[in-house]
Amino acid sequence: MLKEKLLDPASGVLLYGTTPPRAGTAQDAVQAAAGKLAARLAPLPLDGVVVYDIQDETGRTAAPRPFPFSGTIDPRDYAKLLPRPTIVYKALGSMDERNWRAWLDVTVPEHALVSVVGRPTSGVTHALPLSRAIRIAAERCTVGAVAIAERHGAERSEAARMLAKGIEGCGYFISQTVYHPDATARLLADYARDCRGAGVAPRRVVLTFSPAGRAKTMEFLRWLGVRIPEDTARSIMADASPLRKSIQVCRDNLRRILDQDGARAIPLGINVESVSINRDEIDASIDLVHALSEVMREATLSSSRGRR
Repeated sequence: MLKEKLLDPASGVLLYGTTPPRAGTAQDAVQAAAGKLAARLAPLPLDGVVVYDIQDETGRTAAPRPFPFSGTIDPRDYAKLLPRPTIVYKALGSMDERNWRAWLDVTVPEHALVSVVGRPTSGVTHALPLSRAIRIAAERCTVGAVAIAERHGAERSEAARMLAKGIEGCGYFISQTVYHPDATARLLADYARDCRGAGVAPRRVVLTFSPAGRAKTMEFLRWLGVRIPEDTARSIMADASPLRKSIQVCRDNLRRILDQDGARAIPLGINVESVSINRDEIDASIDLVHALSEVMREATLSSSRGRR
């Protein structure tokens, strides 16, 4: 089961992330979309599917959103249409504790894996702090949280936040999309160090990757807070096949991360997502699953030979 694999440091985890159809989509169209997704994912060696909860993040940045915000149907409803184990995201938004407990009462009997997403705007006091939401959820289900390497630094340690969330009951983390491997490697190294210092085992960190073969897709990823170095963006967009190049970049980035000592000290996993509605980028996300799962297999074999 997916829960057991997420919590077992000896197991590998391979996930695929998807966004539910837009709010107001007719039920037959929703079911058709779920059927197409299930058929696309059927040949893949996936352990589960991540179903995102989208929130309006315009308060996080002054930059204009590349695409208009559009809400989606409830991720819980869409997850039930998929013939795979699922992780359901939940953005806390303006929820208070009473509403959060009520949401969990309804959700946990059908969805045992929940990833909690905090608010996009920092420095604002909310009725339900993220730390409190994690502690409450951990009493009822296996709860995960988001890890963002781009916000890790001397003034605000993402590693320390991850350590605290793990102590509060968080069982795993799913990262923001990775296009800057050095930042991710630094976060993993510092998280491993902090866990050693605290005498606790690090939680699993699932690294997210996404193909990006269009300038608009890259713009959207950057708007979401993903750091894509300029030389990386230029190399992708200048290639004769930008999507093929982006898959190569993601594969190379994963290898660079896995080569670091910090990565070897933490149980990792892979999540592949497509943030695009374009068919070619969606198809590329399937190719990316194969590419990254092969990298993980190579790393596992190399590690096994090294222990002999």
